[in-house]
Amino acid sequence: MSSSIGSHTTRRRSLITAALIITAVVLGAGMVATGVLGALGAREAVDADRSVRIGMSGNPDTLDPHRTSGTLTFFSIRGFYDTLIEPGEDGEYRPALAESWKVSDDGLSWTFELRPGVLFHHGRRLEAADVVATFERILDPDTGSPHARELRPLDRVVAVDDLTVRFELSRPYTPLLATLASGWGAILPADLIEDEHRFSIEPVGTGPYVFVHWQEDSDIRMRRNPGHWRWQDGDEGAAEQVVLHIITETTVQEQALIAGQLDIIDMISEAMLDTLEQRPDTWVDETLSSLVMVLSMNNDHALLSDLRLRQAIAHAVNKQEVLDVAYNGGRPVSTFLDHGDPFYAGVEDPYPYNPERARELVDKSGYDGQTLRIAVPQNYEPHVRAGEIYTEMLGRIGLSVELRLMEWSTWLSDVYQNSEFDLTVIGHTGKLDPDGRFAGFDTGENYVNWYHPEAEELIEAARSKAEFDRRFALYAELQRIMAEEVPMVFVGTSYRHIGLSERVTEFQMDPKLDTIDFARLRLE
Repeated sequence: MSSSIGSHTTRRRSLITAALIITAVVLGAGMVATGVLGALGAREAVDADRSVRIGMSGNPDTLDPHRTSGTLTFFSIRGFYDTLIEPGEDGEYRPALAESWKVSDDGLSWTFELRPGVLFHHGRRLEAADVVATFERILDPDTGSPHARELRPLDRVVAVDDLTVRFELSRPYTPLLATLASGWGAILPADLIEDEHRFSIEPVGTGPYVFVHWQEDSDIRMRRNPGHWRWQDGDEGAAEQVVLHIITETTVQEQALIAGQLDIIDMISEAMLDTLEQRPDTWVDETLSSLVMVLSMNNDHALLSDLRLRQAIAHAVNKQEVLDVAYNGGRPVSTFLDHGDPFYAGVEDPYPYNPERARELVDKSGYDGQTLRIAVPQNYEPHVRAGEIYTEMLGRIGLSVELRLMEWSTWLSDVYQNSEFDLTVIGHTGKLDPDGRFAGFDTGENYVNWYHPEAEELIEAARSKAEFDRRFALYAELQRIMAEEVPMVFVGTSYRHIGLSERVTEFQMDPKLDTIDFARLRLE
């Protein structure tokens, strides 16, 4: 998910930045970036011309790819690990650690031929046994992987020989390739898995960059892996070092980019878009993201279990206003797929903005004046702004609402894992296959506690169908049901604005995953 989801901010970091912003008011805005990054700059003196410096809006919750759903986590670890296959810009899957693959006629056996000569960062050669150990780890309940449910059709993984691995399924499962190409399908070394290595703080993979350092609330550093297979086609202009500076305030990121102390930033205010686009030394990459911004509701809550109150809340939300003010623009949606997804059905919104109708439904629902609390991860300014807007909009229809700001780690444990919330603001990250988005909604094992028997049938049926048209029809009906049942207010897909310095000549985001492909970054 940004759901997706993002990362947590500490009070210490916020106080430091607040002090720097106050200093900037006195000394000039250009001092903001100097104050934030000055202490870090000394460590970048070596090979500074070949380093790329990226501003990131929060901490990852872990560096272990199997134990996270965080967008910022996958953003952070993208360079450390490889998957068997990866998504291409054309929507097709392309070789990564697997050079080729084939599927049996009955769809129950998938065989992958591994790339020879690949080394893990600790020096051992990649073998089929590593793939086996990786997926056994993901499926092990002790791992606690939030993605294990996406591998339920997997019976076993077999090492046919040192460079051949076979996935054996209990039933045809069309989303398998998407599962293997997602960040959480990263391949880990079997020997370190057996030794219970702490990948959460010291990642070891086969990726194009090797982990060097992570100081929470400060930075994550990595150096180029010169033997990586990606460089076989040339490495001219590739960054020798990537530094992720954890800066949670939009203004500080912007000023650091302008001052030449950051090369890429992941947050830009609407007021700064034109400035960055017009400057000769910066540019902005704008695309529609794969996020779905939502106002989620706990369907087990005594009040929110009433469909009429959920309908009222949906009618109270002006989606375009939220997208424009909180997220710098976007496209409204009516269901749980991003606007650019090929399976997005464009279902007509059954509960368009209508405060008058919302007040009628509040009265009919028997709402008793109880205060509803909106939980918001405090690290991400746009979510906080959205929470403030929702609070005002729901107040207009007669609901008593309070905003509850939470650290990211608390949000993950209380809201996402234990469903201890009334309403919450979040953005769900893109998925390579719709099944990744809807997994958990077929069983009721989702944080909003929503279940519908017909939804279960539709999700399960879509998993076994290979033809696009048949899957589209199934997912279209599922989207209609979710739109009408409104387990959450599906607000929209935001635009993604990435600010870049003129030093960056090539830049690519992974399709649907909203992560930077560090190996494809090029500097002048």
